[in-house]
Amino acid sequence: QVQLVESGGGLVQPGGSLRLSCAASEFSISFYVMSWYRQAPGKERELVADITSTGGRTNYADSVKGRFTISRDNAKNMVYLQMNSLKPEDTGIYYCQGSSRRYDYWGQGTQVTVSS
Repeated sequence: QVQLVESGGGLVQPGGSLRLSCAASEFSISFYVMSWYRQAPGKERELVADITSTGGRTNYADSVKGRFTISRDNAKNMVYLQMNSLKPEDTGIYYCQGSSRRYDYWGQGTQVTVSS
């Protein structure tokens, strides 16, 4: 069955780094815009970053520009989010999404907690 599985979350101190991974199965991400979203406690889910199918263009939320980098490896069917200079306000559940004209897939999320 179609799946997106996120990994790499955890507890990190402010200023630290994490690298999230998203593994896709039973479909090829090559035809999909891939995105990372996050949802903080008591808040709506928000777009963090997205990347076009070939990786030629990326887009970031203003709050993460210059700190986060989204990337993809279509051959491995993987998407990544490198997160540097983490802040407490980056805390939340991070979700991977694959989107095309016809389909929209979501992972189950991975928890990121930034705290001292």
